[in-house]
Amino acid sequence: MKPKGKRILVVDDEASIQRILRRNLSVSGYEVLVAEDGKQAIEIVRLHQPDLILLDLWLPGEIDGLGVCMRVRQWTKIPIIILSARTEEKQKVQALDLGADDYLTKPFSNEELQARVRACLRRAAGAIDFEGMAPKPEILVSEDGYLAMDMVRRQVRAGEQEVKLTPTEFELLLQLMLHAGKVLTHRNILRTVWGPEYGEEADYLRVYVRQLRKKVEADPSQPQYIGTEPGVGYVFRAPVYVEEQGQLRPLTLPTDPGVDNV
Repeated sequence: MKPKGKRILVVDDEASIQRILRRNLSVSGYEVLVAEDGKQAIEIVRLHQPDLILLDLWLPGEIDGLGVCMRVRQWTKIPIIILSARTEEKQKVQALDLGADDYLTKPFSNEELQARVRACLRRAAGAIDFEGMAPKPEILVSEDGYLAMDMVRRQVRAGEQEVKLTPTEFELLLQLMLHAGKVLTHRNILRTVWGPEYGEEADYLRVYVRQLRKKVEADPSQPQYIGTEPGVGYVFRAPVYVEEQGQLRPLTLPTDPGVDNV
């Protein structure tokens, strides 16, 4: 995802953080906007419609980072990256529950920041690789019909309920369903969903799998669909079908050299 023309809103009340982020992102070609509190952030989002939000959790005033995330998600799917301290694990998970797409734990390097920004913008663009499939599937359905993914509308249904997923969660579920029955390693999932800059962040991936299970599993503590292979990766356990004109056919993928065989 090329930075040209992309606008990023930095929401942080620390002047030093504002300066560093503005400088580093501007040098990379992004247009940078800055907000010092939650109220100002929401106004800027409405007026300027940024392509990405970097959001600190602890903000002065009546609206904190979680409040900004909740309000912004009421009308837009602009990707949000949370900036959090290591001691803010609970708040970080709350932010993901409210629709944040990613998080960065302070302190972080400029290289890590740039990688997360690029990956988040790629996912928001909805670039799905169907690995040479022809015709490209529009709807994927689990064998029992409980889970369904509509790729055209980018909607997910679990049981009778439509589930709201962030772009990251959508891509994660898509990769698991496209390779139903095959164990995908942590490295493969990270590089496929987040980008080539990733690969070793197994704990990071675990947070997203946990959030995804909360949204699509009937009982997240006893997942029926998204299984764990300890120390290796994850697998979508149920067979998956492609729905075409009301008919179901088994999902078949060509051999993909980029997927680790386990």
